[in-house]
Amino acid sequence: MLKNIQERAKALEVVKYIKEHKHKGNCEVATIEDGKFVGDAEVGEFWNFFGGYAPIPRDPPQQPPEALAVKLFWITLQGKFTQCGSGRLKRSMLESNKCYMLDGEIQMFVWMGRITSLTERKTSISAAEDFLRAQERPVNTHVAFLTEGSETAIFKSYFDDWPQTVAPKLYEEGREKVAAMFKQKGYDVEELPDEDDKPHIDCNGTLKVWRVNNGKLSPVPVVDQRKLYSGDCYTVQYIYSADGREERLYYIWLGNKSCAEDRDDAVSLTSVIVDSTKAEPVLARIVENKEPSQFFMIFKTLIMFKGGMGSRYKSRVAEKGVGDETYDDKKTALFRIQGTNRENMQAVQVDQISRSLNSSYCYILKADGSIFAWLGNLSTTHDHDLLYGMLDLINPTWQPILVREGSEPDVFWDALGGKTEYPKEKEIKRFVEDPHLFVCTFTEDVGSQPGDLKVKEIFSYTQDDLTTEDVLILDCYTEIFVWVGHNSAVKSMQQALSIGLAFLKKDVLEECLSMDTPTYVVKEGHEPPFFTNFFEWDASKANMLGNSFERKLAILKGQTQKLEAPLRNSPSVHSKETTPTGLRRPSPTPNGLRRPSPTPNGLRRPSPTPNGSRRPSPAPNGLTRRQSFDSYTQRSTSPTISNSEISKVNPRRFSSPPVPRIIPSASSPDLRGADIKPVSGSSSAKVKINPSKDSGPKQELVNYPYNRVKVGSKDPVPDIDITKREAYLSEEEFQEKFAMSKTVFYQLPRWKQNKLKMSLFLF
Repeated sequence: MLKNIQERAKALEVVKYIKEHKHKGNCEVATIEDGKFVGDAEVGEFWNFFGGYAPIPRDPPQQPPEALAVKLFWITLQGKFTQCGSGRLKRSMLESNKCYMLDGEIQMFVWMGRITSLTERKTSISAAEDFLRAQERPVNTHVAFLTEGSETAIFKSYFDDWPQTVAPKLYEEGREKVAAMFKQKGYDVEELPDEDDKPHIDCNGTLKVWRVNNGKLSPVPVVDQRKLYSGDCYTVQYIYSADGREERLYYIWLGNKSCAEDRDDAVSLTSVIVDSTKAEPVLARIVENKEPSQFFMIFKTLIMFKGGMGSRYKSRVAEKGVGDETYDDKKTALFRIQGTNRENMQAVQVDQISRSLNSSYCYILKADGSIFAWLGNLSTTHDHDLLYGMLDLINPTWQPILVREGSEPDVFWDALGGKTEYPKEKEIKRFVEDPHLFVCTFTEDVGSQPGDLKVKEIFSYTQDDLTTEDVLILDCYTEIFVWVGHNSAVKSMQQALSIGLAFLKKDVLEECLSMDTPTYVVKEGHEPPFFTNFFEWDASKANMLGNSFERKLAILKGQTQKLEAPLRNSPSVHSKETTPTGLRRPSPTPNGLRRPSPTPNGLRRPSPTPNGSRRPSPAPNGLTRRQSFDSYTQRSTSPTISNSEISKVNPRRFSSPPVPRIIPSASSPDLRGADIKPVSGSSSAKVKINPSKDSGPKQELVNYPYNRVKVGSKDPVPDIDITKREAYLSEEEFQEKFAMSKTVFYQLPRWKQNKLKMSLFLF
């Protein structure tokens, strides 16, 4: 019997290949486990091929052969190998005009110098493949082809003195060469233009923001929710439509000057909300100045001020006796303007000193009653349009003084503390390398020593490598994704975030990753488009239940309908079983979880969990992991991350079940006006909610004409609820404006209601 579920699933891939390529799909497939058929009869027919039944030996498998000595070969122009080093190697052994093969353990590398010809590179690749066949190496021996300047961390680990500095990428050098070719043709360009970032989700959804304030989440008024302060932390909820369903995305935004207590509260409080929200939304942790482009596209227009509005920030300023940097109309302020268009622009308050300037941007300087609009020499007319847009947004009454770089008046420099040197070169975006996928494994605790988290890279990854028993990390350099399988040991968002932070700290690929790199947590079956974009994604595979073996067996036998999960319900739909306060409660069982019932085909049906999602039953042999000798798909070395580096993670190696919580989903109207607080005296992440009054439309309201209740009316009705302007319309006028009745309208999802109201100036 194979060791674990993943190995069994891998064996089925071989069976599928044999069936399709050797038998043209015309053969029956039977599966046997420890002498018993799984879902098949005729046990004796199998053993007849072996002359009768015989017990399966239980001896442990043989240990792999001793690791090969590391050797470095120079590949000549004729494809011959000349050994030029062994054991610990030196970087000086590699010359840029030659190609080499490094034979290291169960992995081989072909390294090609920067100034080698195409013929030399083709010869070296063919020679390496011939070498493998001649040496009769295992078929799972992985061969990596590298060019000088793009070496992996594993390759560099074989050399004692590999430089730690990051050399310019070949891609960036190529950009300069191509730009030079354009200049020769008469084009005035300094570099190739970058393509604008394109969103992978609908950016016209509904936005809601909470500020972390003294251990609780306080809602930010709609008029202020596009203003963030560096001294505070925020929870951002974004609801958008995808394939006819409501999808939810939560951001934890941490200001650069925020205190550690607010950061911890932001992570814990938001994680609790997300864990208890139906449909398992995506959670992202981002830090100021490291925001992904999608974050800005969701906000559309955003102003990031210095200082803070939270009580902890104010207390810290008072204790240290330093000046409060929080923006107000009486202080000098300098804003950098950035973005791609008027639907995606930001104003970032920076230090009011001349070193904050950059010729690539436009700036707004407010000082001594004067407003200066500064245009950098490398800025474009597109940047100027963003500048005028942000002036209208920050304060439409300002009358700015237009100043071009190099013609500034003395009062401009006086406001910045004097003129000093500042960057005057065009900023070039760094080329992002291809993503890397890693599988996480957990070792057992030894005495008082906690277990370790190890990661192994999966080469040439596909969607099938996202096995339900595992936790995997997709490293995209500018952001990382922690993918959590249904049958994995990780059960909470906070645990998954901690794993992502530990991965960033280890920096497995030596990419100089920042601890502020945006980190997403994605649950199996709820992958957003900005994650599936990195795969050749098959939605039908993502909608299957069961463990890895059961899924691939069902695909092999054409029985996928037996393992298809039901379509996700809308997050706004609640279970019929509720508490007296209207909150959902899981049904009680001896261990607090529901027990799956058997199905007619012998497979276990996933049971509803307390948060309403459906999760497959655990594998028969418990939670198992990939074996380290699966070298065909994994790295030969295992960077280890100690559990002591994983803050806020359950000391039982993520194996304890989640604490059942009774909490409304974030879509509940009660949450809009609520203060969310941790429950004192408890180590578990629970929350307390102070519900506000019912926010639904009143049943009996005085009717007013549309022209008097819409936003910007010249004759507005006083003292109406501005959050329910549409409710004051008569049935006839409502039908005319919305093309539906009020009853139908209020049955729509909240995001769709808001979208319709916005189009009619009623929101």
